[in-house]
Amino acid sequence: MSPRRLACPLAALSSVLLLSGCSAPVALEPAADATSTECAEVSVRLPDVVAGQPERETNAQGTGAWGTPAAVILHCGVEVPGPTTDLCVSVSGVDWIIDESQAADDVYTLTTYGRDPAVEITVDQSRASGTSAVVDLAESVSYLPKVGECTNVSETDTLDTTGTPEG
Repeated sequence: MSPRRLACPLAALSSVLLLSGCSAPVALEPAADATSTECAEVSVRLPDVVAGQPERETNAQGTGAWGTPAAVILHCGVEVPGPTTDLCVSVSGVDWIIDESQAADDVYTLTTYGRDPAVEITVDQSRASGTSAVVDLAESVSYLPKVGECTNVSETDTLDTTGTPEG
């Protein structure tokens, strides 16, 4: 094969290798209980796509990320929340507490309620839907042991796996 004919395939291979190396893992800190067997069960069941965003590799156990840059971030093994008056929604049997303290920045944090260990997801609402995120993650998170449930969930706060109100 002539040097010229060899140059084209080598250039194409170089481009593929360069492009595949462009997406570095999302740097995250693991939660306190991220190494639990329950979080391992969640991690192996995480979906490839959440809220329309493709899954990204992370550098920490018990974590997940979707989108470039990451629009949805998951931490398994966070502290189990105690009783709260915060808004709680139920999606396919998984209760989520909604922290709206960063809503002005279009960022919402949702934490499972009544699951041990707990899962926390942070959603950049300017790039991904929080409703879609909890719908997409409900099946994976449902493997966590259920130890309680929200008592302030009304019928309109309960969604099925499509994000449609149940009832």
